[in-house]
Amino acid sequence: MTTNTNIQPFTIEIPQHEVDDLKLRLQSARWPATPAVDDWSRGVPVGYLKELAAYWADGYDWRAAEAELNAIPQFTTEINGQRIHFFHQQSAEPNALPLILTHGWPGSPVEFQALIGRLTDPVAHGGDAADAFHVVVPSLPGYGFSTPLGPAGFNLFGVAQMWAELMSRLGYERYAAHGTDAGSGVTGMLTMIDAAHVVGAHLAGVTASAPFAGPVSTDGLSESDTKRAETFNRYLEDGLGYLVSQSTRPQTVAYGLNDSPIAQLAWIVEKFAEWTDPDKKLPEEAVDRDQLLTNVSLYWFTESGASSAHALYEGMQAWKAMLAQQSGGGDWGGDDNAESSEWSADDSGDAAAAWGQFTPPPTGVAVFGAETAIKSLVDPAGAMSHWVEYDQGGHFAAMEVPELLTADLRAFFQPLR
Repeated sequence: MTTNTNIQPFTIEIPQHEVDDLKLRLQSARWPATPAVDDWSRGVPVGYLKELAAYWADGYDWRAAEAELNAIPQFTTEINGQRIHFFHQQSAEPNALPLILTHGWPGSPVEFQALIGRLTDPVAHGGDAADAFHVVVPSLPGYGFSTPLGPAGFNLFGVAQMWAELMSRLGYERYAAHGTDAGSGVTGMLTMIDAAHVVGAHLAGVTASAPFAGPVSTDGLSESDTKRAETFNRYLEDGLGYLVSQSTRPQTVAYGLNDSPIAQLAWIVEKFAEWTDPDKKLPEEAVDRDQLLTNVSLYWFTESGASSAHALYEGMQAWKAMLAQQSGGGDWGGDDNAESSEWSADDSGDAAAAWGQFTPPPTGVAVFGAETAIKSLVDPAGAMSHWVEYDQGGHFAAMEVPELLTADLRAFFQPLR
């Protein structure tokens, strides 16, 4: 481990009174009336959530989960006024390649728990020593123990700047990057702002188009791509409620997420029901139930349901400002958040200049069963060196099919070492 004094060891230690309070709130929840049809058509079914909440209160063991997480070396550091928490598991293999993994919403570093051993110790998991990685897994600002949100707020470009600084502090001159969901955006930005050090970018959780860009045309698409386009278009019709709420009224949403573990549980579980492998009927058929509840518990104990909603809001504001700037609409920032955002036209110009000084690192994409990425739309110029589609898994591939994601990471980065 680096001796950088800006980096401090960290141990998760949730006070017992908070664990007891969670259990009490779950046991004394006031449940809504059960609708005439108690299925997933109107959101998370009452009957299903009652059973899951009862298990969270009386079957799930937070202390066991906490111990498992604390078995992974963890640290914090402050970058640009933002506390960043991260896992850092180094491989025993001398030629291991550093790899930074970035989660999205509603994920956390917990999402990558099953990957860390596979990546750092490939021999123990059926791989070759030459495929070893040193693994760094930070929590996005506003998520987990990277709270509270710092004065710079949240945008993908600013987070990528933090990640570049983090890897520099760790002493990594060359490193690989993987991201999913919002983490894929951060990873893509890393290839632009830190091209001299990033050997390649591997992405998952990529969608067919931007959420508010309108439906995707199926004209000229293959049968498999047509199905992905239709899935994406259905998502635009009835799956954007969470995004609209958090990107326009995060504070209103925050009250329920911060005060009610039932609300926080439903908010996250709905996405594990909708975004995981479509052949799996229930979330716990797609992912381990305890790991899912560890992820939800992390949101609850760190109060990051609220702060991640604000992070999404600020990220969307930065994205809209970027689009306005690109279309000649003026400054990057269109509201008060612009003053606190690290994203600016000057930053973009500096990044573009830096990008022009280096050969862009290779980019690869893994598309899992429930995902909607379409190569002709995501990569119309055919510039990506790696594009693999799987018929299993979904948006949470690291939890659903860790062995497939591990194999894809090994295959993509092997020639880039």
